[in-house]
Amino acid sequence: MRFPRRTAAAAAALVTSALTLTACGPSGGSSGPDGASGKIEGQVVFQTWNLRARFKDYFDGVIAAFEKKYPGTKVKWVDQPAEGYPQKLSADAAGGTLPDVVNVSPDLAYPLARAGLALDLEKSAGKYRAEYLPGAWQSYEMPGLPGVYGFPWYLNTGPMFYNKELFHKAGLDPRKPPRTYEQLFRDALSMAEKSGRKIAMLAGTPSVEDFGRYGVRLMNAQGTEFTFNEPKGVELLRRYQELYAAGALDAQALTAQAESSGRKFQQGSVAMNPGSALDLEKFRKEAPSLYARIGITDAVNNTGKANMYVQGLMVNARSEVKPAAVAFAHFVTGRENQMAFARKVTVFPSTRGSLDDPYFTKEDGTDATRVRVASAASLKTAVNYTPVLLSDQMKTVLRNAVARAVQGEQSPRAALDDAVAECNRLLKTG
Repeated sequence: MRFPRRTAAAAAALVTSALTLTACGPSGGSSGPDGASGKIEGQVVFQTWNLRARFKDYFDGVIAAFEKKYPGTKVKWVDQPAEGYPQKLSADAAGGTLPDVVNVSPDLAYPLARAGLALDLEKSAGKYRAEYLPGAWQSYEMPGLPGVYGFPWYLNTGPMFYNKELFHKAGLDPRKPPRTYEQLFRDALSMAEKSGRKIAMLAGTPSVEDFGRYGVRLMNAQGTEFTFNEPKGVELLRRYQELYAAGALDAQALTAQAESSGRKFQQGSVAMNPGSALDLEKFRKEAPSLYARIGITDAVNNTGKANMYVQGLMVNARSEVKPAAVAFAHFVTGRENQMAFARKVTVFPSTRGSLDDPYFTKEDGTDATRVRVASAASLKTAVNYTPVLLSDQMKTVLRNAVARAVQGEQSPRAALDDAVAECNRLLKTG
């Protein structure tokens, strides 16, 4: 179980394989009666992704409770390793052996929905929509397809850490970290100037999530073309170009990895950096002076919505036990079971109202709760900004374009135009 997005690149193979099945199945989701209403009985095959080793007792308990609630059912739990999971889904889809209920992220659900192998839950289980956070439910809407193709399950997001002492030295109010990009750009330029270019606000260039949080339209409504080269996207890249020229963006930002960015933050040469409870614990042990000065805030955005990473459960549209499969997927993702799971691992429930539980709102002085409370608050209205069709190859195209523009090798407009053209070419060729 990994966050943020697990093996999205390998999903491209699943896209190619699953779409070949459209010749023998309905394209754009199942057609006709969905078969999800009826008697809840039979054996449900339930497949997860690298969860058995740590959570066997939890899932055994959930399965036992479901079978007790529905005496005519049995659940066979299959857990696949993380390595090669998309390829396993592809093989099962091609061989007609896809399990009844499958753990998938939205990018892995998309090709199966296109191939008619994912049940449209808006049709089959739309009555449950109100039980889930709107952004979580909508994350399983697919470009160009009507409906929803997965029950949202567990969520995560990434808060930002900032160094309050560096803010104070730059004449910035440590109690008011930037919340919008305009505030971020203003504060970053001020920090670089006040520190004589010794302190950068950020250590990384904008990713696709930044374009989304900035308010850029990433794709058209049909999901047939990328559109992040629209004027707002060009504006974002131009502003990062200005930061880089002013020393407000770390000099190594063009090649920085998450680990190196974390080191820069720990060393005090970068003022803001994304992180997690594990990072906070690391700072407490390795950099106690920094730990005492750390503030926690949401990642900046212009939309009022944080970024959401989501996992869900898809129901096989060709399952022979659809009523039981839908009932089980809903049972696993119900509020009680999601809350129990969130208490065992650092994830967050997608059910409406769960994030108001004291577990997610009350701090007890520990590092874990400091981050948990901050993250839970932002997830209530969060959305998944990354398009399900954006492969790792396309992310590399965008990253290279951003690097060229930030360095001044190419104008932001030309760099994004080229990136969109290449991503659209890759989208059409699969």
